[in-house]
Amino acid sequence: MIPIRDINPSRTFPAMNVTIIVLCSIAWLYEWGLSQKVIITIQGQVNALEVFIREFGLVPAKVLEKPYTLLTHMFLHGGWFHIIGNMWFLWVFGDNVEDRLGKFRYLLFYLSAGLSAALVQTLISLLFGGGHVPMVGASGAVSGILGAYIRLFPHARILALVPVFFFMTFMELPAAVFIGLWFFIQLVNGFVSLPLVGIGGVAWWAHIGGFLAGYFLIDKFLGRRRYYY
Repeated sequence: MIPIRDINPSRTFPAMNVTIIVLCSIAWLYEWGLSQKVIITIQGQVNALEVFIREFGLVPAKVLEKPYTLLTHMFLHGGWFHIIGNMWFLWVFGDNVEDRLGKFRYLLFYLSAGLSAALVQTLISLLFGGGHVPMVGASGAVSGILGAYIRLFPHARILALVPVFFFMTFMELPAAVFIGLWFFIQLVNGFVSLPLVGIGGVAWWAHIGGFLAGYFLIDKFLGRRRYYY
């Protein structure tokens, strides 16, 4: 399922959400430039992007050695579809969450969800043999935004492209249905992929951890100000 837009206007311009999208996009363009370069070492030629990812991506086995990667990995991505998909979901759902939290608290919430997602994926990777596989992407933090959205706006309508047999069709779905189905897919893939954690792929448990963090943390960030639609 692909969200096109939510029918849930926000009252303010989502300046922080746009800033995050711009920063991630700039970081990706920098990565893309590095992918065309090589570094000469004693061992031979090494792709510059690989070196960069090893330094700023989150490697679970080295998280204590490089704790800054818990933050930096959220702004890096592994490909065009990866960056476009994450930023599109953030664009569709992030504005309303920022509208409720305000800009500064939205940033703190976004980073908190991303950190929670990273810690969950790190634990899973260490337990199932993926400790040396670098992790990059905003997916965990974006999943936290989805968790907050379903908590705050369960009845908001989402216009989405939905597969029906062999065709894609436009449908309006309640946020609770759209995001609930999305989360169910993450859970299924998360459990199915456990034996494959050591070879990399999608960090399903970052999605799961980020979503749950967002769902349960949003009330803490709102304090007494709760809005449910």
